[in-house]
Amino acid sequence: MNLGMTEILIILVIALLLFGPKKLPELGRSLGQSIREFKKGASEIREELEAVTRDEPPKPAQARAAEGGKTGEGEPKA
Repeated sequence: MNLGMTEILIILVIALLLFGPKKLPELGRSLGQSIREFKKGASEIREELEAVTRDEPPKPAQARAAEGGKTGEGEPKA
């Protein structure tokens, strides 16, 4: 979704009409802080998941699957 200059201007005019000129800077500031906190949380979760997968050795079935071997699933039992 790409917003052009016209769409951004329309959104700003509507926000100005709804909230007034005194409340608009406060709303923008709180929106920016919320976005920053969300990105920070998402980054922390991503780093934590990468650390866990880096530290955890692959299971034997996963290692064989990564090498292109059979995992033993779906094979008939003798």
